[in-house]
Amino acid sequence: MQRHTVVVLVFTSQQIGAKMSLTEPTTGDIQKLCSDFLSPYHLTQRELPGLPSHSTDVRGPSRHFLRMTLAALVMVLLSAPISLAPENSDCLAAQAQPDQGTGAKSAPVHKNSDCLDCHGEASFTTERYGETVSLYVDEGALGRSVHGKLACVTCHADLAKSELPHAVPVAPVKCGACHAGMQAKFAESLHGKALARGDPLAPRCWSCHGNHDILPVKDRNSSVSPLRVPFVCGSCHSEGTSVQRQRQIHQDQIISNYSESIHGEGLFKKGLSVSATCISCHSSHHILPHTDPRSTIARENVVATCEKCHSEIEQVHRKVIRGELWQKKPESIPVCIDCHQPHKARKIFYEQGAADLDCLLCHGKPDITASADGRSLFVDAEELKNSMHVKVACAQCHTEVTPSRTRACETIKNKVDCSVCHGAQVEQYQESKHGALHREGNPDAPVCADCHRTHGVLGKKDLRSPTFPTNVPKLCATCHGEAGKAAMRLQSSEREIPENYTESIHGKGLLQGGLVVTAMCTSCHTAHHELPASDPRSSVNRANVAATCAQCHKGVYEQYIGSVHSAQKRDETDKHVPADKLPVCNNCHSAHKIKRTDQDKFRFEIMDICGKCHPTIALTYFDTFHGKVSKLGYAKTAKCHDCHGSHDILPVSNPNSHVSRQNIVGTCRKCHPGVGRRFAGYLTHATHHDPDKYPWIFWTFWSMTVLLVGTFIVSAIHTLLWLPRSLQMRREHSPAPFDPGARQYVRFTLLNRCLHATMVVSFLTLATTGMTMKFSYTKWASLVSRLLGGTEVTGFFHRFAAVLLLGLFCVHIWDLLRRKKSQFGTWKAMFFGPDTMLPTMKDLAEVGQTLKWYLGIGERPRYGRWTYWEKFDYFAVFWGIAIIGTSGLMLWFGEFFTRFLPGWLINVATIIHSDEALLAAGFIFTIHFFNTHFRPEKFPMDTVIFTGRMPLEDFKRERPAEYEELVASGELNRHLAYPLSSNIMRTIRTLAWIALGIGLSLVVFIIYAVLFAYR
Repeated sequence: MQRHTVVVLVFTSQQIGAKMSLTEPTTGDIQKLCSDFLSPYHLTQRELPGLPSHSTDVRGPSRHFLRMTLAALVMVLLSAPISLAPENSDCLAAQAQPDQGTGAKSAPVHKNSDCLDCHGEASFTTERYGETVSLYVDEGALGRSVHGKLACVTCHADLAKSELPHAVPVAPVKCGACHAGMQAKFAESLHGKALARGDPLAPRCWSCHGNHDILPVKDRNSSVSPLRVPFVCGSCHSEGTSVQRQRQIHQDQIISNYSESIHGEGLFKKGLSVSATCISCHSSHHILPHTDPRSTIARENVVATCEKCHSEIEQVHRKVIRGELWQKKPESIPVCIDCHQPHKARKIFYEQGAADLDCLLCHGKPDITASADGRSLFVDAEELKNSMHVKVACAQCHTEVTPSRTRACETIKNKVDCSVCHGAQVEQYQESKHGALHREGNPDAPVCADCHRTHGVLGKKDLRSPTFPTNVPKLCATCHGEAGKAAMRLQSSEREIPENYTESIHGKGLLQGGLVVTAMCTSCHTAHHELPASDPRSSVNRANVAATCAQCHKGVYEQYIGSVHSAQKRDETDKHVPADKLPVCNNCHSAHKIKRTDQDKFRFEIMDICGKCHPTIALTYFDTFHGKVSKLGYAKTAKCHDCHGSHDILPVSNPNSHVSRQNIVGTCRKCHPGVGRRFAGYLTHATHHDPDKYPWIFWTFWSMTVLLVGTFIVSAIHTLLWLPRSLQMRREHSPAPFDPGARQYVRFTLLNRCLHATMVVSFLTLATTGMTMKFSYTKWASLVSRLLGGTEVTGFFHRFAAVLLLGLFCVHIWDLLRRKKSQFGTWKAMFFGPDTMLPTMKDLAEVGQTLKWYLGIGERPRYGRWTYWEKFDYFAVFWGIAIIGTSGLMLWFGEFFTRFLPGWLINVATIIHSDEALLAAGFIFTIHFFNTHFRPEKFPMDTVIFTGRMPLEDFKRERPAEYEELVASGELNRHLAYPLSSNIMRTIRTLAWIALGIGLSLVVFIIYAVLFAYR
């Protein structure tokens, strides 16, 4: 009977090295040792994978000796249990074992730190083939690698016994010591054979895996991770590399073609690490030519290779390959690469639609129609050829076709399901309002083909496509225009949507400027997930609007979410404001009529928009110069956002706020360069209604109000008392006919008349331009401002008239000084003489006499050159120039005055200037006009101030004391002159009536503003 015993002998490299006196024993050495040891006993040797093993045929009397020998070998086996192809843990154990039983001195085992003493220096280099080569080893990278727990001498085994520093050159690492299986496959591959024959371009293990920084395949940073494999292979197999130029490679543009393939797109564009890479088809280590039957890309193996991922190839291809061929003639079915190019998987060799051509035999006829409803079934082959679906077969969309039938399409029961390829988009559509209407069977609901067409589907980057950005507004307008079916069905406050969008900044940028990155309908409402604004999921829901706008306006969004308007940043003081009341983008910019923010129309509208939420503050703003001129149409003055910011509005207490104490001066300097801290003390939103917060403004306003009302009450009573007596005088002394030959009394000199005419022009200009400012909230004020040329022109006229009035005042003072010297002689005579303009006791007496006359209990006083009411008018001018002029200069040169005066005085000056001007204008155009022109005995006009002359009879009656004095002194004839010519009088009267008309019109406007529009 024959018995067979298999003995596996395992020796450590140290033991074999001691036995054979070898520095590094090889597998061949071990096999030779085993053969020499067993040959006397007629043992036959056979090699097992990775291990030396032997089969023995033992017979007869040698059996006992053999058992003894095997016992000894088992002891050796137990003393050194190590394999020649260990895993990492085995390698770690091996490097820690000392020599045993050999009697030889143990070899030094170097620690990694010993090696890194030199190789850990970044500057450590050597010369190799005339080039400087770095010998640096990154300790961190080595520690993170798969070999991080191994000692350097595990791989560099030839250095295990070397003294340091070791000799050079160092023998290449033999990865097969641990990775024998992969080493064996590599040796059989094209790469391994090229290396074996000494090809300098042949790759080694580290060409792909790296050397000291090898990471696991599953690590995304590994050089052989799926996303990096094409680049590793491309380092040799891309155009221009040495391998591609110097070696015979049958394929060209390999990496370029792969990147355009469906596999490459899946890997690079979508990050699908399961997408096929080079090694998926060619394998990783056993790369063989396609002519080798063992190759994964050999023709007979291609389908099996593809089926590793495409497990249902047959079922998928039944759409384009007749089903019976799979069973009856499988050999006639092309393999994958017959249709799909090896590296351009997606492209096919035959013209698109080998099956499509069959479909077009019928559907390519223009007159083909459906038998059921007569609709056209014509498919334009040229249109299809130029569409996005040119690479898609008819059967891929019309999936219910049966290729085995004569009319393959007769089995189609349902419409095309776009979700087969566009699942995400269809899912969004189904959730949208359009999709909901479609499910309800609403005929107005748009479907895919309504926007993308049927067979002529074009990409959104194609200028001819309905979904190209510049065509989207027109596409949406087909339903959402005023005559569109959507607009007729929807009950919405948004009307004329396409028209408003066209005029908006977005519409002009897209349609006029051709900026295809400009927001269009789908940018805000999305392309497939359109939902009503009331839906919390909608992109235009108020909770989502800011994020939607942030897709383009990221910087603005970041400012907004940190502002007081953001629900995310409300502090405790703002918690009383509901989140749904806080403004979002479309509250200020609207939905479809979005304007450029630098246009005047938007700057004016924003004030009213802010006022909707801040009505009280808005009213106080319109009381300021900024607000008043804004109401008059002046866009350049500061609006709300100029001071508070547009999107980064913060509380005043926040140091980063534009209006905080730290920043307010800088904010003011944007329009008022060079102003200081006091200027910033101007109370921008102060009100005269708050005595506790603004006491100076409160008391100034009410003081001026009392002065204004009191003056008008007293003056009105005086006028009403005078009116009956004036009517009586009119009845008793009718105006005499004009006699050009009768001399008249010259009451005013030419200088007086010129000064008065100049005052009329300047005062009317000041009153007209000033009242438009004071009552800027009225329509008539805006109209007058526009008629005068706008706010800037109006302001120029106002300042010019002020300078003119100031010049007139200076000329009058000069005239007084001149007359003092030539007419009065002394200051006493001038100030206290009978013709003085200063109030005297005589004037006080005449007041009492006049009142008695008004009441019918006394005679009319014998007035002299100046009456008490004329003196009142005269000094009112002095008062007005002093008060109105001083406050006006403070407003005009606020930057200068606030260098030494507090800013709140500008608020006070505004009230004084405004109310005093109102008092002056109201008094002149009512009381003064009555006293001089409209009292009955002078009606319709007293021309003496314009001509300087008055009839002698009127002079005797009105100024008896002055007349008698001139007669007594013999000076009367010296003051008489003939009347002016009729042409001059006609001109004077025309100009006078124009002035009176302007004044009376202003009175009407002022009364209307005070009674019906006062704020």
